[in-house]
Amino acid sequence: MQEEQLERLRATLARQRYPLLFITLSGSHLYGFASPDSDYDLRGAHILPLHEVIGLHEGAETLEQHSNDDGAEVDLVTYDVRKCFRLLLDKNGNILEAIYSPLVLHTTPEHEELKALAMRCVTRYYAYHYLGFARSCLKQASHKQPPSIKLVLSIYRIILTGLHLVRTGELEANLKRLNEVFRFSSVADLITRKQAGGEKAQLEEGAVALYEEEWRRLLGDLEQSVESSVLPVKPDAQAQAGLNDLLIRLRLQTV
Repeated sequence: MQEEQLERLRATLARQRYPLLFITLSGSHLYGFASPDSDYDLRGAHILPLHEVIGLHEGAETLEQHSNDDGAEVDLVTYDVRKCFRLLLDKNGNILEAIYSPLVLHTTPEHEELKALAMRCVTRYYAYHYLGFARSCLKQASHKQPPSIKLVLSIYRIILTGLHLVRTGELEANLKRLNEVFRFSSVADLITRKQAGGEKAQLEEGAVALYEEEWRRLLGDLEQSVESSVLPVKPDAQAQAGLNDLLIRLRLQTV
């Protein structure tokens, strides 16, 4: 990302109503197949002040802002810290990826605390997030003919992130790095085509059938990997207590 664009994104963050715990870059930039016309998908957590969570009128748990910054589409979504932590404990892979994204636009010491705790809350049942997400995208691919190359890459990315997490206990959202492990010959070519053709680049008519059998096999592998996973069946109790303590301290900072 160019320094000029980075500064514009940070200026957007400086105008937010509530203090921010962290903001990272997600979407195609995180997944390793961004093209020049890709949106900037910003994800993170904000901190509602104490008086907006204990009164009759609660502050917004989810904030969304969509803007066009000199031709660059910016999609900013933040969750209040309590919702962020609950999503983490509820096996939400999207928030897990946001917490650990290496593309950091805003961070705090408490974000580092969160990163130290979050992976200890990840269980083997996170696989079901990736299974459900991938199956939803498969339906899109089968109904939209021909599908975009971005959608095809997203299906690979979702399944392989889930498989790698369940098998190794390590989170990896970048498809290029995942493919260094899984070695699908078609993936590198698809990434090249998407980066050259942009967000609207499409497969050839009927070409999705070449990938569907492979996707369904990978989904079966992911489902079968749950029972043999290196991940625990329950979140670490001390880590959950740490999240609760962190949440209280974040709230009290707003008083």
